[in-house]
Amino acid sequence: MSVISRGFHGRRDSAAADLPPGQYLTRNFPVLQAGPTPSVPLDAWRFTIRAETGTETTWTWPELMALPAERPTVDIHCVTKWSKFDTTWEGVSLDTLFEDVATAADYALVRSYGGYTTNMPLEDLLDGKAWIAYRYEGEELPGVHGGPARLLVPHLYFWKSAKWVTGIDLLHDDEPGFWEQLGYHNYGDPWREQRYTGD
Repeated sequence: MSVISRGFHGRRDSAAADLPPGQYLTRNFPVLQAGPTPSVPLDAWRFTIRAETGTETTWTWPELMALPAERPTVDIHCVTKWSKFDTTWEGVSLDTLFEDVATAADYALVRSYGGYTTNMPLEDLLDGKAWIAYRYEGEELPGVHGGPARLLVPHLYFWKSAKWVTGIDLLHDDEPGFWEQLGYHNYGDPWREQRYTGD
């Protein structure tokens, strides 16, 4: 006679309480992307914030490296349902980059080398919510994970954390990005399971 009834799966993982609905915990870092990994030489790398007026503020790689760095440790959540806890990054806060940017825009369209775009309200990039990250777990960010630099917006599904980031266009009206035009949710809150249009 079995001492374990059918359907018993042991104790619930204590980490499960911190998982958004429908997510599972992984210790790996899966590689998912919409196209090939671009090669971006550091001497050619640029990051530009373009205000709705057309005014541009641009940083080279050495200029980005000269800015104050932060080292956030955050959980990340992919729309394909994996979550990874306690990931450690190094990069520049978007608050720092926006210090000298004058704007009345409400929305941001993030652009990447290779043509990828994603959109979000500007408020989701500010107040300690987002970084341009160039190191992961103490090492230079690998190209397959968005190196030399990617956007990191951990409170949204990870497709919003654009790899190989090259700039942000500030807009008065929202403009859907690559995956948003193909049926992904326009906002992408993991805690509300906003994976696809209509969620």
